[in-house]
Order: sequence, then C-alpha cells, then structure tokens
Amino acid sequence: MSRVKRGVTAHARHKKVLKAASGFYGRRKNTIRTAKAAVDKAGQYAYRDRRAKKRNFRALWIQRINAAVRDHGLTYGRFIDGLAKAEIAVDRKVLSDLAITEPAAFAVLVAQAKKALGYLETIETTTHARISA
Repeated sequence: MSRVKRGVTAHARHKKVLKAASGFYGRRKNTIRTAKAAVDKAGQYAYRDRRAKKRNFRALWIQRINAAVRDHGLTYGRFIDGLAKAEIAVDRKVLSDLAITEPAAFAVLVAQAKKALGYLETIETTTHARISA
C-alpha cells in the first residue's frame, strides 16, 4: 500500500474558509482558527437576517400604505378590512408601490374600500354634523 499524504484536502478546506473570510478585519481574515469561527458566525447572521429582511420590508410597506391612506381619511387597519370586504386581493408590496407611483389608482382602491365599509358613512356624517354645529 502506498502512503497517503493528507495535506491536499486540509489545504483545500483552509483555502475555502480563508476565501470566505477575505475582507474581514485583523486576524479573522488570515488565521484559520479565527477565520473559521468568523465565517460560521457570518453564516448565522446571514441566515437570521434573510428572514429579518422580509419582516422589515413588510413593516416598511405597511408604514407607506398607512401614510397614504390617512390622506384619504382612513387608517391602515380599516383600509385592509375594507379591501377584504370588497374582495380585492392586492398584496402590501403592490399597494405600497401604487401609493407612491400611481396615486390616482390608489385613490380608486381607497374609494372601493370605503364603499365596502358602509358603517363608516354614518360615522363620518355624524362627526361632520357635530364639528360644523
């Protein structure tokens, strides 16, 4: 049997880790032990933040929709409720984009949501009468 020299696989594995750690600061980029720990931790952060990114964007879309809807005299929650009652299925990403780029189309959606929320009409008329009196 011939002798097996094991340096090739270890070198390849180290090279892979050090390549992933390039750009890190200090010893984390060139010492295999610290680089391996840093690359593992970076992978954990990346996994976590890929999920957090989805939450952050949804929150941003909701804030934008809320701001746009309040100009039309509704709150975000009532607007979404009105869309559901009007059986309009548009996701928040598209609603946010419409509110920014197509205000007229967004106003049509708000009007349809208000129409589906019939109870708001009585509230608005009584409030208007009380304020103007």
